[in-house]
Amino acid sequence: MSIQKVAVIGSGVMGSGIAAQIANAGVPVVLLDIKPADGTNLAAKAVEKLLKTDPAPLMHPRNAKLITCGNMEDDLALLKDCDWIVEVVLEDLAVKHKTYEKIQAHRKAGSIVSSNTSTIPLHNLVEPFGDKLAPDFLITHFFNPPRYMRLLELVYSDKTKKDHVKAIRDFCDITLGKGVVVCHDTPGFIANRLGVYWLQVGLNEAVAMNVPIEIADAVMGKPVGIPKTGIFALVDLIGVDLIPHLAKSMLATLPEKDDYRKIYKDFPIIKGMIEAGYTGRKGKGGFYRLDPAKPKDKIKQALKLSVGNFGEESYGKPVDTKLPSVENGKKGLRAVLTADDIGGQYAKKVLLQVLHYAASLIPEIADNVQDADEAMRLGYNWKFGPFEMIDQLGAGFVNAEWKAMGKDIPPLMQKLGNQSFYKVEDGKKYFFGVDGKYHAIERPEGVLLLSDIKLNAKPVFKTGSAALWDVGQGVLCLEFTGKMNALDEQVFEVIHHAIKLIGDGKKDWKGLVVYNEASVFSAGANLGLAMFAMNIAMWPQIEALVEGGQRAYAALKFAPFPVVAAPSGMALGGGCEILLHADHVQAHAETYCGLVEVGVGLIPGWGGCKEMILRYRDKEIKNTKKMWFSPPYSPMTAIRQAFETIGTAKVAKSAADAKDIGYFRDTDGITMNRDRLLFDARKKVIELAANYTAPEKVKDIRLPGAGGKMALDMAVADLAKAGKATPYDVPVSAALANVLTGGKKGDWTNPMSEDDILALERAEFTILTRQEGTMARIEHMLEKGKPLRN
Repeated sequence: MSIQKVAVIGSGVMGSGIAAQIANAGVPVVLLDIKPADGTNLAAKAVEKLLKTDPAPLMHPRNAKLITCGNMEDDLALLKDCDWIVEVVLEDLAVKHKTYEKIQAHRKAGSIVSSNTSTIPLHNLVEPFGDKLAPDFLITHFFNPPRYMRLLELVYSDKTKKDHVKAIRDFCDITLGKGVVVCHDTPGFIANRLGVYWLQVGLNEAVAMNVPIEIADAVMGKPVGIPKTGIFALVDLIGVDLIPHLAKSMLATLPEKDDYRKIYKDFPIIKGMIEAGYTGRKGKGGFYRLDPAKPKDKIKQALKLSVGNFGEESYGKPVDTKLPSVENGKKGLRAVLTADDIGGQYAKKVLLQVLHYAASLIPEIADNVQDADEAMRLGYNWKFGPFEMIDQLGAGFVNAEWKAMGKDIPPLMQKLGNQSFYKVEDGKKYFFGVDGKYHAIERPEGVLLLSDIKLNAKPVFKTGSAALWDVGQGVLCLEFTGKMNALDEQVFEVIHHAIKLIGDGKKDWKGLVVYNEASVFSAGANLGLAMFAMNIAMWPQIEALVEGGQRAYAALKFAPFPVVAAPSGMALGGGCEILLHADHVQAHAETYCGLVEVGVGLIPGWGGCKEMILRYRDKEIKNTKKMWFSPPYSPMTAIRQAFETIGTAKVAKSAADAKDIGYFRDTDGITMNRDRLLFDARKKVIELAANYTAPEKVKDIRLPGAGGKMALDMAVADLAKAGKATPYDVPVSAALANVLTGGKKGDWTNPMSEDDILALERAEFTILTRQEGTMARIEHMLEKGKPLRN
């Protein structure tokens, strides 16, 4: 079955977010809601809100045009064309049943119906409709916000048609980019069953042990592989008022002897916060707030749990969180839990309870430990799932600690003994099953992970900052490996080695993929190295770094084989420039790229200026069908576009946005599911290699020279006068303008080459590195992680 059109019933935050993600995938979607007495189109209002929300649920504003809005009285006929109908109405069984009655009366035969519920059992949802609905029904539980949270929990019954299960699984995986985890039909499924328990235990122990929330979050965050929000900042993010609702739904449906019932506590302080409007970030504050007496200073305050009841006076200055337990995160999970301080004691009490709960729930909530781990990684952004954590701590250690706490050893742990839940054998990863045997982890067709390849291979070549891997079918993969995947001479060394290796013909290499599996594709040049060289006036080393990058990137662009860049996450500065030099970009949909060098007082120095001139020039030629210095072409159009894009450090907010800006071509590809990115990129290399011809250097680039530079300088002067550009923006912009207009060689009658523009980039870049303003910006970025507006 092919899903070509979808309907979403319910246009609240979740329903409209699901509709937005479907539209992001290029699939038309119908969004319906109730019809209020005043006739307001609630669905249309929801779409208007989508366009204003930040972070944006839509990857591009134009995607909103794929959403058809209507109501549940006048527009139910729209359902007849939909292959999949998703119900996202109130968590009220009676309301859902009434909704299904309307859906049943208008949907086409064989269409799929699903619910986004996470609290109502599937059999209760379909019970009144019998076999008229059950074979077409599933639960598809998205996580909020649907664009950014990868987990989709899938629940189906033995009556659900198998081809429907496959259709939904494939659509959510390939088209929507979700990590689909099959769950059993139990309360909270996997992620919320474990996650809500974790939050409750975290609150319980912080109160019982009198642990300041700042310390609780500091140790229960990055040191244990959980996002830095930890527990209390996460509650602020999702909403303090959501906690009682989650507890209520769990307590209404969980088995009588479930451990959550035993540990649940209703704290008066939570009730007091909600009544006072302290519902988290969406309210006046939450466990954290900004000092209301000094709002402009943005002084953070933290709630003191020891007071018991909520009051404005309950907030105070955050305590110092520099503890051995927090620092021990670098040494591993056991080092955190065994640290002899309040943070270590807290982390130990919380995590050991959570791990025990998780181990006692398999196979009740999922078929295996792999699914449980995947759900927590994708749904709560944990770096490691609970069973991976047990492996890190060691089964023996965990069992001994549980016995000391008076807890029983769950049957699954008894079967495991002193083994681990995961093992690697003959280059393949296995998980320990509930049957007491190990089972190979099988990837879906079209999923190719570098982490899997590394289990059974060594790099073809490596340095301290990059590595080459054989990813099969005659394709090499260039992986950046430094901190934040920063780029330096050791990366360039690997690039040149790859070009030599593929080009020498000794092995039938077809081409190169530039790819890695870090959260940051590349943050650009190694600023720490650059700052060190600037501080000791090693100007030749800086010049060598710039020239080395230009040579390496040019070598990629003109290599006798195809180069496909496959970015995901941030690709900034030099990380964006390498994309500009590839034959093709196969980007993950969530790629955020930009030439941001002006933020550190520099300009793109590895060909970024040149490539943006060529991109905008070629686009203008295509649009006007004239040479770019012939009427009706406006000769400054491309230059102004490049100046604006680079001079404002414009960053694309998605791969689709990158196409609009010009960082990606219209012909570049977008992959929705990150796990499929390497496979798609490798496939593109093989496709391009069939009839590949390397591009030739462009030798006829016409730039405006002094007149064009004057126009750009005047524009910046006006911005500075209006307070929209800082004093140091002016010289940085002047250097950029000089490159983009061709310097002394610039003249509409004088053809310039790519090498001429590269020479200008080098010259202006190195001049800027000697300026105090640039040094101040770089130092501020390294210390604070954000630009200095000097």
